[in-house]
Amino acid sequence: MAKNDLQGALDLLILKTLSQLVSMHGYGIVAHIESVSDDLLNVEEGSLYPALHRMEQSGWIRSEWAVTEAGRKARYYSLTAAGRKQLAEREKNWQQVVKGVQAILRFA
Repeated sequence: MAKNDLQGALDLLILKTLSQLVSMHGYGIVAHIESVSDDLLNVEEGSLYPALHRMEQSGWIRSEWAVTEAGRKARYYSLTAAGRKQLAEREKNWQQVVKGVQAILRFA
């Protein structure tokens, strides 16, 4: 298992969220992750925005400015074709990580 497999969990959560919601601003991404996980997963802004920037630089997501429901200007993110491919790869890798962790937990 590569070190990035565990560190890439946030990328996986963001990519999956955008695949389900089409286009979302940063706060909406965080709210979705926290809601769907029953608040078991908390994403800090200090982790979210660098990850979004890195993924945009990699071409996995794109962004555009728009007005929120509350009338604020916000950057909305959406998945690209490269992002969909990356999501599929990361989901597959994550399943391997889960199997490995489960094996360790069963052994102990």
